[in-house]
Amino acid sequence: MSNETQLTNSISAEYESHTLREILTQSTAWSAALEVVAAKKEAIRALWKAKPFSEVLVTGCGSTYYLSQAVAPLLQQQLGVRARAVPASELLFFPATVVAPDSKPLLLAISRSGHTTETIRATQAFKKHHNGPVVTIGCYPEAELVGLSDLALIIDDGQEQSVVQTRSFSAMLVAAQAATALAHEPQFERMQTLPTLGEQLMTAHHDLAQRLGEDKHIERFYFLGSGLQYGLASEANLKMKEMSLSVSEAFHFMEFRHGPMSMVNEHTLVVGLLSDHARDYELTVLREMRALGGQTLALAEQAVLTTDVDFSVSFNSGLSEANRGVLYLPFLQLLGYYRARANGQTPDSPHNLTAVVVLDGEK
Repeated sequence: MSNETQLTNSISAEYESHTLREILTQSTAWSAALEVVAAKKEAIRALWKAKPFSEVLVTGCGSTYYLSQAVAPLLQQQLGVRARAVPASELLFFPATVVAPDSKPLLLAISRSGHTTETIRATQAFKKHHNGPVVTIGCYPEAELVGLSDLALIIDDGQEQSVVQTRSFSAMLVAAQAATALAHEPQFERMQTLPTLGEQLMTAHHDLAQRLGEDKHIERFYFLGSGLQYGLASEANLKMKEMSLSVSEAFHFMEFRHGPMSMVNEHTLVVGLLSDHARDYELTVLREMRALGGQTLALAEQAVLTTDVDFSVSFNSGLSEANRGVLYLPFLQLLGYYRARANGQTPDSPHNLTAVVVLDGEK
């Protein structure tokens, strides 16, 4: 038996699958992401201080587009410049709808593999037509995208054997949030507690994630998030679809009341990623969905009363909203994983999917 086969068997025996292992060990990748940013902090600070750009474009595909949706508003909030998330294909094929003629953009390109065709070609086109800097975040140092960048934040520990992004997504999010936090030094220092907080959350709430994921009375899932949390809600929705092939959608909190709530019934789980700023309004939405017969779950910094929701996960991190976004992810990834198992799916090999997407005619 080869060493590789022995390793695979060992992983399977301890964790059931690569996906579960990658979810449950992701805090080590968070530590690595913080170390990568710390090693390049002078270059990052210099970029933020000089600001040779008038706006930031954040791009990716699939999960990394949703990661872009989480990072762009954070950049705008923390740096005080306009920031926009855009799918790489839109930047590639419809650049005039993305970049204004008088803009001086910085491009932040995010890709787990660094080999996704749309992201590479969009970055190449950006470099050809604009004079702005290119920053990349990924997990593979030899990737083509790294060679196109002026600054690369590569988290080797985020690499995965599973097709779906779990550990890689959270590690790249930590890197993006930590790099942004360097604009405000005390925030970066406080983020060092994230790996420990992540481990504590997974230990405390693993059983609840499994119980809800395996509850076949639940037939549809809705993930609600606004502000900094909308991109994370979209990613949670994607994980549920990719892994379990379940009916699942993501919405802004208040938008859910404008039509989509018509789908809520006793077979629905409505998951709310609560913000600090609009928490009271968001809890009102969850109470309304509960009154319509749906089950409700809230993830929040501070504890949520059982009179407001059916289930809750509280972080109690002491971190600002700008620095703790990654804490929403492990529970939601586990929820998708256990629903996949309950549906008879294999999370390591999701239906119809591959780890890297290549445009037709390219290899």
